[in-house]
Amino acid sequence: MKLNDWYTRNFESALSGRYITLNHINPLLELYKNDYNITVVGQSENGQDIPLVKIGTGKKVVLAWSQMHGNESTTTKALFDFLKFINQKHFYQTEIENFLSSYTLYIIPILNPDGAQSYTRVNANDIDLNRDAQNLSQKESKCLNRLFSELKPELCLNMHDQRSIFGLNTGKPATVSFLSPAADESRSLTEARKLAMEKIVKMNNYLQNIIPGQVGRYDDSFNAACVGDTFQKAGVATILFEAGHFELDYEREKTREFIFYALLSLFDIIGNEKELIDYEDYFKIGENQKNYNDIILRNVKIETEKKSIDIAIQYKEVLKGDKIRFEPIIDAFGDLENRKGHKEKNIKNKNILTKTQQNLTIGTQISELFDKSDELMIFFQKKASIIR
Repeated sequence: MKLNDWYTRNFESALSGRYITLNHINPLLELYKNDYNITVVGQSENGQDIPLVKIGTGKKVVLAWSQMHGNESTTTKALFDFLKFINQKHFYQTEIENFLSSYTLYIIPILNPDGAQSYTRVNANDIDLNRDAQNLSQKESKCLNRLFSELKPELCLNMHDQRSIFGLNTGKPATVSFLSPAADESRSLTEARKLAMEKIVKMNNYLQNIIPGQVGRYDDSFNAACVGDTFQKAGVATILFEAGHFELDYEREKTREFIFYALLSLFDIIGNEKELIDYEDYFKIGENQKNYNDIILRNVKIETEKKSIDIAIQYKEVLKGDKIRFEPIIDAFGDLENRKGHKEKNIKNKNILTKTQQNLTIGTQISELFDKSDELMIFFQKKASIIR
């Protein structure tokens, strides 16, 4: 059986979509209680548990955490795909046994359960936990810092989602991005940074086989308030994972698969364990650019402009009940030749208007757009795409 066949049949189907909370993962933690060492290592500001999953018995200690930003859930799904893979008994068994005997992996699947519940980046006190590394003002930050001090990991995995605005000079979206955070203002190449770079190069080498030209490198400007920079400065190799956009996969179900493969590669379960890795190849990975929008309408006529323009539309993610609704917002007007759209349509110099005939301005939320001449719909929000 090929790995992608296994994944297609066996990924953790109990988790799907963008809205993942502690209530979603608790049944899985209960399911795995006899297979993995699962404990509660702290509480959130609102008193929700912060769980910790321990895997393996090896000397190489790794600490990973997801949903530090509550609305960034793709890596949480991928981590549970990884847990399911490690727990199966018939595929890649030798590699799995080697992993379990070589590594002790600690996973915090949701560091910010309050933010996850309300689908926000910040925690219950409106604090960005990834800017609280120095102040340690929040219970969640203190919990992570305490584990870091107690476990003394040699590698940390700081796992996030990135917005669909990021693309690469390949002309493709940044579906997966990595960062070896800076350890100081001068971005010195410390031994910890170089180790993180080597691990990233290894993952990139594998991912290029399945998403060529879609792996990026995140900006490495130093920020002492960020957790990754702080841990790297402390001499512990730290890797930032950024799960991004793939084609029209707004639920991030394909991207989770690529993160899953990256994890298997990182831990030498797949890929060439003996390949020669040069940390300097890290700098050959294209740096993320903010050059994408969800939708771009080309050659549009509007009453306030003398000539045809382009209109960029970006989705805003809004929690409605227990579902995420993607609300289209006008992001930019003008000559957007240097931007790409995940979906594009040439309006061919026709005049457009909204259902309510509202003025089209930056920041306007829209639901439907019509061709003013024949009133045919050119954009329909519920489909998360353009139709004609």
